[in-house]
Amino acid sequence: MDKLKQMESFVLVAAKGSLTAAAAAEGLAPAVMGRRLDALEARLGVKLMLRTTRRLTLTPEGQAFLEDCQRLIASLADAEAAVSAGGLKASGHLRVTAPAGFGRRHVAPLVPAFLAEHAELSLSLNLSDRVVDIVHEGFDCAVRVGDLPDSSLVSTRLADNRRLCVASPGYLKRAGVPRHPDELARHACLTLSSEASQVRGWAFQVDGVVQHLRPETRAQGRLDCSDGQVLHDWCVQGLGIAWRSTWEVEADLAAGRLVTVLDDFAAPPNGIYAVFPQSRHLPLRTRLWVEHLRAHYGRAEYWRG
Repeated sequence: MDKLKQMESFVLVAAKGSLTAAAAAEGLAPAVMGRRLDALEARLGVKLMLRTTRRLTLTPEGQAFLEDCQRLIASLADAEAAVSAGGLKASGHLRVTAPAGFGRRHVAPLVPAFLAEHAELSLSLNLSDRVVDIVHEGFDCAVRVGDLPDSSLVSTRLADNRRLCVASPGYLKRAGVPRHPDELARHACLTLSSEASQVRGWAFQVDGVVQHLRPETRAQGRLDCSDGQVLHDWCVQGLGIAWRSTWEVEADLAAGRLVTVLDDFAAPPNGIYAVFPQSRHLPLRTRLWVEHLRAHYGRAEYWRG
């Protein structure tokens, strides 16, 4: 059986969420789609999907392989487009959304170079900390930071995102250094307000298990805000401990304005993702944008800069 056809079927099933829906999109019987997936798993020697009569779930190996397959299929489509009809140029309008803080620092600055490379493209950038419904609001791509909820959207991981507990040296001198996440109950924790994000709380790895803690429900005299930049500024001013991403605080750590605490309990990194509507063939302009982000985010020196 053709390897590419197996991978295309795997991507389609993951996007549609079921064998039946994927088979209907291809005009095939579900059994045919099932045999393709069985053959793919047998060839790889690994389980990619956990299938029941009610739902389909990707295994960790399946999620990683899905991202590789999406990149390979997109690259093949780009190669074919470049050859046919003397080569195709990306054109049209691209609508992108991203979280406000991350978007200001790490999306907006990359737009001018992208448009300079693709003169026939235009781009609209929406920065918002709410979870934008990219399907119903007509966006081509979203950049999202953190754990992704289960959905029918297609995503590809662009880089790791690590979260750290940080505080100013002045605050720690005054309030003491917490040695265990449970001790945060005695500290001023600067948290995002409930409508903003971090609905599960701050993540820590305790005895090998990731646990989520909601400091805002435990500390007295707390401050919260719906804007992460405000929390960051308050933290630098010595008003408490914050749980922030390395992309936001790395310069402050290097300068000594902030220091990390509870490093022994840091949770594994989550991700920075490009997310786009369920689609078998992404427009060339969207694929080029995702690769533009990946080219920058994939370099370690980018984050140090």
